[in-house]
Amino acid sequence: MSPVDIVRMLSLAAIWGASFLFMRVIAPVIGSVPTAFFRVSIAAVGLLVILGLMRISWDFTGKLKPLMVLGVINSGLPATLYSIAALVLPAGYSAIFNATTPLMGVLIGALFFSEKLTAAKFSGVFLGLLGVGVLTRAGPVAFDMQLLMGALACLLATTCYGFAGFLARRWLDQAGGVDSRLSALGSMLGATLFLLPVFGYSIVTAPPVSWGGWSVWLSLLGLGLGCTAFAYIIYFRLLTSIGPVKSMTVTFLIPPFGVLWGALLLDEPLSMAHVYGGVLIALALWLVLKPAVVRPLHG
Repeated sequence: MSPVDIVRMLSLAAIWGASFLFMRVIAPVIGSVPTAFFRVSIAAVGLLVILGLMRISWDFTGKLKPLMVLGVINSGLPATLYSIAALVLPAGYSAIFNATTPLMGVLIGALFFSEKLTAAKFSGVFLGLLGVGVLTRAGPVAFDMQLLMGALACLLATTCYGFAGFLARRWLDQAGGVDSRLSALGSMLGATLFLLPVFGYSIVTAPPVSWGGWSVWLSLLGLGLGCTAFAYIIYFRLLTSIGPVKSMTVTFLIPPFGVLWGALLLDEPLSMAHVYGGVLIALALWLVLKPAVVRPLHG
């Protein structure tokens, strides 16, 4: 991996780690649905401006509809679920739960897409779930129904990511791919259109008590433009440069940044649960992502 790719990966981990910090600031003030809607809509507008300035050809090669559906699965639903989790979970918790994405990918691939489930991957899934259990039972947050609901929301979000990865390969890689920047834009447009009526209904039936001050709206801009639009561009460049498997290892680095930002900027408590749960999940990810050993054939 080149030094440029290492910088990209570290930058992406730091940016995505900060997204949990921003959601922790925004969601308790304006609510989970408005947080999710503004995140994807601001990202969509930001990408429109960026691609316009870059003079990208607007050729979706007939795949705009699949991209928009993927946007719902990969952005709209997870953004909402993580915003719900941010109502009750510290940012560091959400960041560590996010690291279970490859584990969910392994389970979904084996159950729905005929992917081979090796002993190492099965062990990785077990250790990952154990790490999540350790984190939820031994952390500084009280173990109660709210914690369980927040953890479930995070795990449902990573399940969405797992499905989206396989569906993207099936829907978009046939008959030539789509420019990665257009893929990002199409998915954000789909997520925005999906959340628009949900946002409208939530505003009519249960409007936020407060729309927050400058800190909330600056956090929204950071979440939408920085952690979503800009991060997508870095991610797709990384994907092109080092491939999907190595790119997934960015999930190793997101939890430390998520915990760090939460501790430094929100004074969130740290405990040994972060260490125990994080180590178990890191080991699980290594088992899932390590290349298979190819045994030589002896004639």
